[in-house]
Amino acid sequence: MIRPDLSVTYLGLELRSPLVVGAAAPLSEDIDQLLRLEEAGAAAVVLHSLFEEQIERDQLELHRVTLQGADSYGEALSYFPEPSIFHVGHDLYLRHLEQARSRLSVPVIASLNGAHPGQWVQAARRMEAAGASALELNIYSVPTDPDLSSAAIENQVLEIVAEVRAEVSLPLAVKLSPFFTNFGAMAKRLAAVGADGLVLFNRFYQPDIDIEELEVRPNLLLSTPHDLRLPLRWIALVHGRHPLDLAATGGVHRGTDVVRLLMAGAAITQVVAALLRHGPGRLAGLEEELSQWLLEHEHATARELIGCMSQQRCPDPSEYERSQYMRAVQTFLPADAAAAPGPW
Repeated sequence: MIRPDLSVTYLGLELRSPLVVGAAAPLSEDIDQLLRLEEAGAAAVVLHSLFEEQIERDQLELHRVTLQGADSYGEALSYFPEPSIFHVGHDLYLRHLEQARSRLSVPVIASLNGAHPGQWVQAARRMEAAGASALELNIYSVPTDPDLSSAAIENQVLEIVAEVRAEVSLPLAVKLSPFFTNFGAMAKRLAAVGADGLVLFNRFYQPDIDIEELEVRPNLLLSTPHDLRLPLRWIALVHGRHPLDLAATGGVHRGTDVVRLLMAGAAITQVVAALLRHGPGRLAGLEEELSQWLLEHEHATARELIGCMSQQRCPDPSEYERSQYMRAVQTFLPADAAAAPGPW
């Protein structure tokens, strides 16, 4: 029996399958863990993010220590600050990236996370020099200024992407939230300023309130298969309309989840929660499930699926718009509807 060809192309990278390890510190901070993920079948890995705040903190610390000897004489032993405190977070990340690239045979994608234009985007150049195969720009913010318009927010996102694009020639994917008035228009504008791909979507980790201690606390909930519906819809709507590779993230737990997202138009699927729950070996299970589905449905390659059910190619394009919503709300029945004695 000939196994299906699972290979795909993403950001110009030839990958053995669409199964990519998404950005998560517990999965990528340790080189041995990355090697286990590669052995289990990871087609590529996205490293955990280097944050805008880390880079700016390092810059402020560097400025502070370089002024330490301003009132000292040049021969003083402490005139120059210890080099070990320069760019601590940034340099550690770059060394980890270099080590990952030297030890792994699969592509290693660096991740840069920020919310505002500024000098921090220059870190992208150092990531490229450290050997990153591509760059994932994670733009994550929660606007709270009531005087900041949606147009201004969108322009700020575009400015960040344009600044990063000016720094590197690396393939550039942009990871976004779904909260745009017209996401299709935003995708078009991102392609125009230099994005090569989109990662859909960033999950906002909502805080919770400790009602006994009166504290606001983080509350991280891992995704479930239900979470893939949102990226699936927008990938289907965007696929084929702009020169962008699309990556799906959030909700990939089964081989059939991968099938659905490829059909919608995703080039790859990023896996995080399933690996945090079940360990690196779950990648091998996902790959086997995807291969088995392709065999059973007589597909020779995974590429055949990509976009076959996108809005441009599915039998009824309106299913991704209001008609699906109307049908869903009109046909839903509560669990005890069958036992109801008569009309409501």
